Amino acid sequence: MAELLSGKSIVVIGGTTGLGWSAVQAIVASGASVVALGLYPDNFNPPNSERLVFLQDDAIREGAAEEAVSLAVSRYGKVDGLYHVAGGSGRKFGDGPAHELSLEGWNKTLELNLTSVMLSNRAAIRIFLKQGSGGAVLNLSSVLAFSPSPEHFTTHAYAASKAAVIGFSKSLAATYAKHRIRVNVLAPGLIDTPMANRAKSDQQVMDYIAHKQPLDGGRIGRPGDLDGMVCQLLSDQSAFITGQTIAVDGGWSMA
Repeated sequence: MAELLSGKSIVVIGGTTGLGWSAVQAIVASGASVVALGLYPDNFNPPNSERLVFLQDDAIREGAAEEAVSLAVSRYGKVDGLYHVAGGSGRKFGDGPAHELSLEGWNKTLELNLTSVMLSNRAAIRIFLKQGSGGAVLNLSSVLAFSPSPEHFTTHAYAASKAAVIGFSKSLAATYAKHRIRVNVLAPGLIDTPMANRAKSDQQVMDYIAHKQPLDGGRIGRPGDLDGMVCQLLSDQSAFITGQTIAVDGGWSMA
């Protein structure tokens, strides 16, 4: 991946923890300059780099993505790609199976996982159209969007929001292809991030994952497992790929 993104300017929404932070490091290592927006954890200490700048903000705030895109333009002269990672579980707000799902849980989960995507994608597409040079958008969904697991992962608002990310992305891909704007989706399985703490602490879930994600001996995914595909889909090597959803799930969706 050393020079896959050489000269590119990429905005990562949700780039300070988990999958986002892993991707930021991989994108920089691939030659790109990055603006990463996120909510800093207390122990986060970003390294100094001319090709990496952090913007502390919340992805669900209208205007946050626009500011990240504007910062990339002012600092690097352009924006070539957007990777939207930000989102989260709505369990603490009341997400769960339909008969227990609260309205707050529904609304908050959709805000976290779908409204935030709309806001960042809108900001990126606006700048791509203004630049007239095309661009790449990559959104994060989940394998639960199309391969449910009712025994251990019954959060219906989350599944709905992540399925909607796929539909939204395909619609954007169809509309903006004529402008050389590509929109694709990654759908990971269970990955070792802070959001997976509940699952990681449950031995029954981990035993299930050993069979549900059978690749590499049967294990929970690592953030770095997605990085190669992230860089590939943001690069010019994927210039003829749009509207696709790629599962990076260790075999979840076939097991």
